[in-house]
Amino acid sequence: MRNRLDTKVEMNNNHNKRENESKNKNRVIEELRKHKRVIIMFVLLCVIIYIFCIVAKLIKNPTDTFLVEQGQIYQEEIANGYIIRDEVVVKGENYKNGILQIKAEGEKVAKGEAIFRYYSNGEDNLIKKIEELDKKIDEAMDNENNKIVSSDTKVIENQILEKIESAYNESNLQKIKEYKKDINTYITKKAKITGELSPSGSYLKKLIDQRSNYEKTLNSGAEYIKAPTSGVVSYRVDGYEELLTTKDFGNITKDFLENLNLKTGQIIAATDESGKIIDNYKCYIATVLTSEYAQKAQVGDSIKIRLPSGNEVSASIEYINAEDDGQYVIIFKITKCVEELINYRKISLNIIWWSYSGKKIPNSAINYEKKGDNEVAYVIRTRAEYQDKILVKKLKSNDKYTIVADYTSEELEKLGYTSEEIKSRKTISLYDEILINK
Repeated sequence: MRNRLDTKVEMNNNHNKRENESKNKNRVIEELRKHKRVIIMFVLLCVIIYIFCIVAKLIKNPTDTFLVEQGQIYQEEIANGYIIRDEVVVKGENYKNGILQIKAEGEKVAKGEAIFRYYSNGEDNLIKKIEELDKKIDEAMDNENNKIVSSDTKVIENQILEKIESAYNESNLQKIKEYKKDINTYITKKAKITGELSPSGSYLKKLIDQRSNYEKTLNSGAEYIKAPTSGVVSYRVDGYEELLTTKDFGNITKDFLENLNLKTGQIIAATDESGKIIDNYKCYIATVLTSEYAQKAQVGDSIKIRLPSGNEVSASIEYINAEDDGQYVIIFKITKCVEELINYRKISLNIIWWSYSGKKIPNSAINYEKKGDNEVAYVIRTRAEYQDKILVKKLKSNDKYTIVADYTSEELEKLGYTSEEIKSRKTISLYDEILINK
């Protein structure tokens, strides 16, 4: 009995023990949870404070960066350019009658080719009479065909139709004249076959003779103007052809150009009284400049010019005139894109004195250190919060950017750097992030 009671007591004690252990465990877990929340809140607070400090620092001391890139830099200046061309104005006696163009604006023409002709006196009335006679001739020929049908007339009719078709498709003026002559010959031949001594035949011959006389009057009154030289045809004659000439660049001064009172970008108006032939292989552009590059320029130097169209063309300096006020009249020669300037007398252009390609960085990223008697350029590279000083050799600079490269060991040695400094040096690479100085 006693053993049974002891067992029961022991079991109760074990149960109570387990309950106590469970309660203790739960208390520990709850305590840990409380501590965990406190830790998390503390960490978040630290992060917020850190971010706030960083932002405050950036606001107080802003820092910009630039990624080193492969690029090209220019040294250019904007200027007004006066177009000077080799051009010959052509004009006839009947200029008041107006022009009938044979060659279109901008069309190339060989020496001796007909460019245009003037309308003859009473041309409209003569053309009207010729057209009326053509109708009458057709009607008379149809009447004759109804009376007489022969193999001979059919052959001649086919010949006439062929000549008319050839004349319609021909653009050469001389050829058209020949076709007209042949047509008249065939018409006269047919009239003879059908019996020109008959009333209808005599009538047809009379019509043909009248037409021939009108045509002679028309042709004799027309004045054809031919090209005195090869080149490009233009009907934009502005009166400056003899002023802006290539004959003597010594006359091209700053005052001379300004007194022309030309508007930049204005298109030369077309005329119906005359035309001109322009040399399409070269033209000249006169400018007035004051830059240091203009001061250093020499006749024969090669540069590039960016035209209003955006096209960049090579140019050479043909003439330089130093003015008393420190300005320079410089005349450039171009041999490309000449035809796109035909309609202009004054344009705005970009003169590109030089261009250079390589690793491109902003001038504001460059710092200098003293090494003996030399000032050596360097940049600060930043990587993951770490910063490195990198020596750079300046190759070419404009107002905003510089093309740089790494120094060779020999170059650094000459500048006074030790072998240890040379061995530990850093080099600049594309896409390096470098600091920009404020």
